[in-house]
Amino acid sequence: MTEQPPDVLILRGGAHGISTREYAASLREKLPDDVVVSRATTPEEERAGVRQARVVTGGKIPESLLKEAENLQVFAGSSAGYDHLPLETLASMGVAVTNASGVHGPNIAEHVVGSMLMFARGFRTFWRQQERHEWRTHQSTELFGSCVTVFGLGAIGRTVIDRLSAFEVETIGVRYSPEKRGPTDHVLGFEDTAQLNDALARSDYVVLACPLTETTRGIISHDELKTMEPHAVLVNVGRGPLVDIDALVAALQRNAIGGVALDVTDPEPLPPDHPLWELGNAFITPHASGHTPLYYERLADILAGDWDAIESGNLDELDNRVR
Repeated sequence: MTEQPPDVLILRGGAHGISTREYAASLREKLPDDVVVSRATTPEEERAGVRQARVVTGGKIPESLLKEAENLQVFAGSSAGYDHLPLETLASMGVAVTNASGVHGPNIAEHVVGSMLMFARGFRTFWRQQERHEWRTHQSTELFGSCVTVFGLGAIGRTVIDRLSAFEVETIGVRYSPEKRGPTDHVLGFEDTAQLNDALARSDYVVLACPLTETTRGIISHDELKTMEPHAVLVNVGRGPLVDIDALVAALQRNAIGGVALDVTDPEPLPPDHPLWELGNAFITPHASGHTPLYYERLADILAGDWDAIESGNLDELDNRVR
């Protein structure tokens, strides 16, 4: 770490297997030349740097480290989720908090659309047949003209809708403030139970891209799965507890829905002996949809875009401010 007092401190712990060296390099390229960016590699460097930095960025910041943060103005979270952060402590210190919303839009949207196409075109079945050297046809469907309901119209949900536009699907969006509308053909509120049930009954695909809150916890459970058509596919790239996992397993075992693509599970990691692993209509990925080689470049764009507001002290103007 540089011997100069840092303006920006990058905490230890990279994301998606990518070293924070790339984050530091991107920030130094995008921020003004006189801004000192330091990358901590040891606990000692973290403690020393956090005493001086105005901005600290990383996935997590423990309470013990915050006790050393004498000049901290902004904590720039490196993930879209922020429920794991010590928000009350940060608020009591007058520290603004931002997240990485928008960083994952393109890559997670591709993961979602890819999962949908996999089910529509039967790629998993063909792959298994190839492994057995079987030349055998299999009936497929089309994503074209289907109905897709997306829970959550944040950066990820909006990008999913954008990518789906090429398939000419009917789209239904679910958000907390339906009066704000959105890029979907129809927009519903999370608490519009009757309309949500109608949307689930109409949908060929249901995508969960919303945050985990008291409202959304278990938003897909026994009743919702029973309402979905037997061919419908559920895709979850939000948080594992959005879905009642026991109800999901039961629905899949009796073919009550067509399939599920889970990038997040409850519990997570999914235990090796969990029944989901053995189900042919379940596609499990290990919280991997967020991986992209452009992760830190996009994250640096967010912080660089906020730098004028940080310098002027207008922290209410920060993009992606969550607290």
